[in-house]
Amino acid sequence: MGVAIVRVLRVAAAGYGIAALATALDQRTGPLSNFFSYFTIESNVLAAVVLLVGGLVAPRSTGWAYFRGAVTLYMTITGIVYATLLSDIPVGLTSAWINTALHRVLPLLLLADWVLFPPWPRVSYKAALGWLAFPLASLAYSLIRGPFADFYPYPFLDPRPHGYDHVVVYAVVLAVGMAALALIVQWIATARLAAQPSGASTMSKRT
Repeated sequence: MGVAIVRVLRVAAAGYGIAALATALDQRTGPLSNFFSYFTIESNVLAAVVLLVGGLVAPRSTGWAYFRGAVTLYMTITGIVYATLLSDIPVGLTSAWINTALHRVLPLLLLADWVLFPPWPRVSYKAALGWLAFPLASLAYSLIRGPFADFYPYPFLDPRPHGYDHVVVYAVVLAVGMAALALIVQWIATARLAAQPSGASTMSKRT
């Protein structure tokens, strides 16, 4: 696949994501602060940025590789958590196509882009663990804000039905799972770059 086609597809995917986010924002039923408290929304906003910038500019800096890896991790978390914990639970999205776009399609697109066109330069395993800062901060924010706003974005973060012991178990499991995913995302890029012939490596640098 040519570099130009890859970039066009990224811009198209960004447009799809932006349309889904804008429609979700327009259809929201609660306060704006609640809308942007969903990790799904936060990660998809970042995903739209990665796809749009990757399509229009395709930076080749270490910082961009790090940021792109972080957002790929966040979208992978979004997809897996939705599939395992939230698929049968209302999550504040009223349209089925928006739900599919933000929880299924865009996470798969970000991961596919990472696998097919791994970043250049590489990101170290130690640096990859730094990606966890944002989801852990989002988790802490939700728990701290919850009692004041009387709102928790996801049922597994809500201590009201079963107490904080229930939430702590989920938080620990999620933290361990996210750390494992961060290392897997980093490993994918390293393995893909190592396996690519020289011509393919050159294309990775250009995309």
